[in-house]
Amino acid sequence: MKLSEFRFKLPDSQIAQFPPLHREDAKLLVLHRNTGKVEHLHISDLVNYFDEHDLMVFNDTKVFPARLYGIKEKTNAEIEVFLLRELNHEESCWDTLVEPARKIRIGNKIYMDDDNTIIGEIVDNTTSRGRTIRFESDYAPDKLVEQLYAMGTTPLPEYIRRPMRAEPSRQFRKEFMIEDDAELEPIVREMDVERYQSIFAKNIGAVAAPASSMHISKNMLKRIEIHGISYTTLTSHVGLGNFKIIDVEDLNKHKVDSEQIIIGKECVEAVNQARLNKKRVCAVGTEVYRALESVAGTTGLIKEYEGWTNLFIFPPYETLVPSALLVNLYFPLSVQLMTVAAFGGYDNVMGAYKEALKKDYRFGDYGDAMLIVD
Repeated sequence: MKLSEFRFKLPDSQIAQFPPLHREDAKLLVLHRNTGKVEHLHISDLVNYFDEHDLMVFNDTKVFPARLYGIKEKTNAEIEVFLLRELNHEESCWDTLVEPARKIRIGNKIYMDDDNTIIGEIVDNTTSRGRTIRFESDYAPDKLVEQLYAMGTTPLPEYIRRPMRAEPSRQFRKEFMIEDDAELEPIVREMDVERYQSIFAKNIGAVAAPASSMHISKNMLKRIEIHGISYTTLTSHVGLGNFKIIDVEDLNKHKVDSEQIIIGKECVEAVNQARLNKKRVCAVGTEVYRALESVAGTTGLIKEYEGWTNLFIFPPYETLVPSALLVNLYFPLSVQLMTVAAFGGYDNVMGAYKEALKKDYRFGDYGDAMLIVD
């Protein structure tokens, strides 16, 4: 397929800047892929689409506070350092993005705190914005990582911009019952620490949230259990490759960045048992869908795996494992939208998106959801 086939106009007003008051308050668009029928409900209605012993697969990756700020030596220019992944624990070397990148060259040093106890030295250029940084300090490697995380902030995506007096902010104050004279920024920052994370989060490694899993609250999970629906988890460390701009019209020529996945014995047994018993398997998130497909055999059964995947799923694609998919609403020309279209069918998904736009659904990590079933 062609990149241009995934283009549509998304108004800024429909890009979610804040989460809903409760996780399960998000709207839910249900797409029946066999007929193209669309229903408009809420996340709280999710359990009605599954039977006893059907299986939901969530992502238990944990977002770490990846966005830091430092001061460049000599010029005192403020530099944003976005941690991507640790390359060498003992040497404290990290793969990062820096901004403004044009000011940062090999050999430059960045002072990461006021006391200069942690200094980042640029040791390599990787991409136009990418830099390998070796952090120098008197801390042991484990303690250094703790300090970096303590200095970091929640890595919200760049499309979340919050002018504190704009209409979305006023609506947020009203919904969360925040007084007009209360300073909003620290309240929002503290909220993001909890809400830009799923309740399943335990394995640190993501720099972007597994947004689809974030719709599930502890109360919602209890309802899933009472309904007799089974669930399991896998780990897919969401990286910034999900948001990489595609610059080729022919999608066959696009290469996605690799992401680390860990699929353990418990997940394998749950998925394979559901498959063998002809129960529905619902992948919660495009990254879970991709992880399952990456380890699937031709019969749709999966195997244990710890490693990396660069599988790019786009139409036409024959799905092997999941029979249902719970996802957020994604941006035009995005890898995630293409992955959803591969599962639900291009015409069905793009038609559902038109409905979502008409009905004022919210797009993005803090936005509403879509469930695709047969």
